[in-house]
Amino acid sequence: MDANCIDYHETGFFSKTVIDYLEDVPELKSFYSHRPTLKGFHELLEHKQVTANRNLLAQVLTEQYNKAGNPEMPFASTVQANIELLKADHTYTITTGHQLNVFTGPLYFLYKIVTAIKLCRQLEEAFPDKKFVPVYWMASEDHDFAEINYTNIGSKKIQWNEQVSGATGRLAIKTFRECLTQYKGVLGLEGHATELAQIVETAYGSHHTLADAMRYLVNALFGQYGLVIIDADDSRLKQQFADIIKEDIIEQNSFKHISASNTLLQNLGVHTQVNPREINFFYLQDNLRERIVQEGDIYHVLNTSIRFTQQELEQEIDTHPERFSPNVVMRPMYQEYILPNLAYIGGGAEIVYWLQLKANFDHYNIPFPILILRNSGLVIRKETTAKVRKMQLKPAQLFKDTDIIKNEWVKAHTQHELSLKDEWRELQCIFEKLKLRAHKIDPTLGPSTNAVQARLKHAIDNLERKLIKAEKRNHETHLRQIEAIKQDIFPKNSLQERSENFGLFYVKWGQVFIDELIRNFEPLEFKFTVLSE
Repeated sequence: MDANCIDYHETGFFSKTVIDYLEDVPELKSFYSHRPTLKGFHELLEHKQVTANRNLLAQVLTEQYNKAGNPEMPFASTVQANIELLKADHTYTITTGHQLNVFTGPLYFLYKIVTAIKLCRQLEEAFPDKKFVPVYWMASEDHDFAEINYTNIGSKKIQWNEQVSGATGRLAIKTFRECLTQYKGVLGLEGHATELAQIVETAYGSHHTLADAMRYLVNALFGQYGLVIIDADDSRLKQQFADIIKEDIIEQNSFKHISASNTLLQNLGVHTQVNPREINFFYLQDNLRERIVQEGDIYHVLNTSIRFTQQELEQEIDTHPERFSPNVVMRPMYQEYILPNLAYIGGGAEIVYWLQLKANFDHYNIPFPILILRNSGLVIRKETTAKVRKMQLKPAQLFKDTDIIKNEWVKAHTQHELSLKDEWRELQCIFEKLKLRAHKIDPTLGPSTNAVQARLKHAIDNLERKLIKAEKRNHETHLRQIEAIKQDIFPKNSLQERSENFGLFYVKWGQVFIDELIRNFEPLEFKFTVLSE
């Protein structure tokens, strides 16, 4: 594939806050630790403190890969080696995380992981005395089923319609067969369809829970690159974090610090992504994940009869730490506490909400990771690439509104002069003379003259639009090509990566598709990558 890179701000799809972060705007500096550069990594490595229990982490990961409920997991030697490396003090993780979207959800799920893999390779070149392990953090405790129960592939939406509750990672997938059949039907029989069909069949047909299925699927795609997958829904890992769970529920520190940061960020014009609650932990059991709220001296699990005094709550945390599930503002801290992590890779909204969290990390004296905006990509198939080249469209143009692209194309290819800018300049000179003459006769005629000029400007602009519209009719065939290009690579006027599943791309290219992403993505350059076949 040929790669063209453009600045994120040229796409129009990324927030001002994300652009400001990438461009090192001074006002945001207090909300993160180190810059997302090799220099920033060098500075972090100089004083990095690790809170993780490395041996326990390796033990839990090994057991998760070998667990009885996952008998067909191909435990790649590269994964085994990386898990073993985590025991060593000179090894660090580069982490990304995501919900357990069925069939991985939209393309950017893959892009997150590819960014982590590529960044680890680049860091090992820059710091040869260190080792770096890419990690995918399964958001297995998340309970928002409506966000993960569907995927879009081709023009078809495949949805798992099921009434469920509790953590999605624990969901039984015995009713998933219809979705699996539909997905395999869309894949067809050409190219690498059979290969991918077998992967998803084993993932969702031979495992019992959504977490096990997801681990198998992601490992099948990325195990050969050494990606380590962690499910932090584990009592031993939670036990490490138990003291912070207790302190934060009782003292409500995260609520205080994140609320203060939100106010500061909002004063800078930042649209904050998350709002902390007084208690930022859920109570977790099978088929149950409900908020904990304080009512006087009692801690109540909403929508249940479960209640604790403070002493009973502390005892419950000590005895069953796995029953306390961090929400969106405390999950990052749990992650950083149990991993020897240097950087978190996320999308634009994730980067913004991590900026809201640093003050809370500082309070608990937990090192804040370097924030890396995941690579973004647009994949253009051969047929559409040919149309783009025939129409002589540049990569940055593709991100503009369809009508703007059409207008630019018509102006660039017309045999006529469609702009009336020169004529308007001449008319402005005439009006300056008229204004002077009117002022000499009666100074109060100034507003009337300006009003006439404004009406004429409106008429001139309207005439220019009519000229362009008339010329468009002369290029109707070409303009339909522009519409076809936009519809193909921007489904529903959205970024391809935010809507389309990876499946049909894998059918076409197989594992080479992932190899090409790794080859072309540059995690520290912060450019949007357009890949053309």
